[in-house]
Amino acid sequence: MSAGGCRRVDRHASRPLTAVLIVIAATVWIAVSIAVGFPTRWETIFQTLVAALTLTMVFVIQHTQARHQRATQRKLDEILQAMPGANNSLLRLEHASDDELRAAGDQHREIRQNRLDGYSVPGAAHSAEDNPAQRPS
Repeated sequence: MSAGGCRRVDRHASRPLTAVLIVIAATVWIAVSIAVGFPTRWETIFQTLVAALTLTMVFVIQHTQARHQRATQRKLDEILQAMPGANNSLLRLEHASDDELRAAGDQHREIRQNRLDGYSVPGAAHSAEDNPAQRPS
């Protein structure tokens, strides 16, 4: 299946109408099966169709998630490149080994902790006691 085909399938499969149609089709299939006494051949066809559809949707979902992840990564790379003083070595991080990735994570956890220890957290609520200008006279 081509990339365009995966996008079309994903776009149509994620609509609520598709879910309603599948529930209706399954209900009709069950009702007809009950009416004719659950023919073995029909059940085999139904199970085969469900298995094939499930397998196809797994691949479509994986493709869609990978595509979104690549797009997000490109956006983050662009933000890093645009920021002055940014650590450009992070641009190659998705190609790093597990050890390099772990080391980078440890390094940034340490940097984050040092910043939190040395500075107040932006956006944190401060009381009037912390800021003399806010104390009532």
